Amino acid sequence: MTRKTTPVMLDVKDLNVSYGAIAAVKGLTLEVRQGEIVTLIGSNGAGKSTTLRTISGLLKPKSGSITFEGERIDGVPGHEIVAKGICQSPEGRRIFPRMTVDENLDLGAFLRKDSAAVKADRDMVLDLFPRLKERITQKAGTMSGGEQQMLAVGRALMGKPKLLILDEPSMGLAPVLVDLIFETIAKIRDSGTTILLVEQNALAALRIADYAYVLESGHLNMEGHASDLANDQRVVNAYLGGH
Repeated sequence: MTRKTTPVMLDVKDLNVSYGAIAAVKGLTLEVRQGEIVTLIGSNGAGKSTTLRTISGLLKPKSGSITFEGERIDGVPGHEIVAKGICQSPEGRRIFPRMTVDENLDLGAFLRKDSAAVKADRDMVLDLFPRLKERITQKAGTMSGGEQQMLAVGRALMGKPKLLILDEPSMGLAPVLVDLIFETIAKIRDSGTTILLVEQNALAALRIADYAYVLESGHLNMEGHASDLANDQRVVNAYLGGH
């Protein structure tokens, strides 16, 4: 099976990231092509979230390069990364609990000046997540975990991303909500947004993704089409419960 022939949107080459003396990401190379869902899977401490935080400009790499749409972005501050079209829904949601759903969504569009398009995107987010429409004036901190996750994704979409980064979107959610979140991720991709997904639920991630990278202790261990990796016995044994 060949990979999509669409242009490479994100190109990470030989990335090394450290926390002090501890190397968290070691020589990682990966690419995300336009229109794909690419997933990073691996156990806790594999370097997945560190990779996302470095792409988003929250961490500076020790060495290596990150190129987005042909432009080097490694070391560029986070707010400038957002302006270039990369928005992240972070691990743990990080919504603003004392603000309403409406105010949280507004903050997602804080760099935008195109008010008519912002309104259209807000309508799109509320169509995608009807639960948020019902809770629009509610304080975000009083909502359920699933609703807060919807809000975190919706807030990231308000930045009008070309590349949407999702860090552990199913963490702590009931199975019925996990299914709903993954259905919604597929809809977001179908509407034209490219997605880079980190997810502990490897089976759900491989079902939805086009291409996958397996990280182990900061190294790239395997890569391939998501459907191929879902059937690879090494992946099955390590991440899919051996079935």
